[in-house]
Amino acid sequence: MTFAEQLVGFKTIVIKEILRFSRIWVQTIIPPVITMSLYFVIFGNLIGSQIGAMDGVRYMDYIVPGLIMMAVITNSYANVVSSFYGCKFHRHIEEMLVSPLPNYLIIAGFMVGGIARGLAVGFAVSAVSLLFTPLNLHSPLVIVSTVILTSALFSLAGLINGVYARSFDDISIIPTFVLTPLTYLGGVFYSISMLPEFWQDASRLNPVLYMVNTFRYGFLGVSDIGLGLSYLIITGFVLALFVYALYLLNVGYGIRR
Repeated sequence: MTFAEQLVGFKTIVIKEILRFSRIWVQTIIPPVITMSLYFVIFGNLIGSQIGAMDGVRYMDYIVPGLIMMAVITNSYANVVSSFYGCKFHRHIEEMLVSPLPNYLIIAGFMVGGIARGLAVGFAVSAVSLLFTPLNLHSPLVIVSTVILTSALFSLAGLINGVYARSFDDISIIPTFVLTPLTYLGGVFYSISMLPEFWQDASRLNPVLYMVNTFRYGFLGVSDIGLGLSYLIITGFVLALFVYALYLLNVGYGIRR
């Protein structure tokens, strides 16, 4: 199979994934925008007026990057886990695996689809946030690179969840009991400098903390974590999850019977 033919197969998966969520944008894009708008109103306007400044920044401005990142994380994950498990449930994934298309391109296709939905939701939430506060762009390069890497990471995590899932109920367990706590404890609403030393060290075990803080640095120029360490950890997780996802597809875990 030539590279051009492989590229056609990869593009087909990407287009299929993008059409999948864009056709029903009222269900995939609008709900997270409404949810984040409620966060802006409740935490930014109502509670934020009582809290005051956080790290020298107005509280509304402080939480906006974290809320955008929260939307990106949940939607990238949800897009791939539901799509991949749907393919597995309807036996479509077997047709992909027996095709000459390399498994790493199959994974990349699903991942790019997840990134596309994450970016679409992130852009929509960012646009809505302008109704509440102006967005400062301290470093556009950091913003773009962080959101793409984070979206890729959770797209791969969603794919792995889809591989292990044995029912549609299984694809909701990780978002409910793992993803949501990690996100809320990832420094979206507070600075870890406010925590006791023990809990600061414990918070540093949460990978979402590095993503949220790096993303916040891109907007505001403030971060609790060094950029170099954050990029190292995020990139390391992306590579590790990609390799593990490739291993699972190569051995046919949860697919071959």
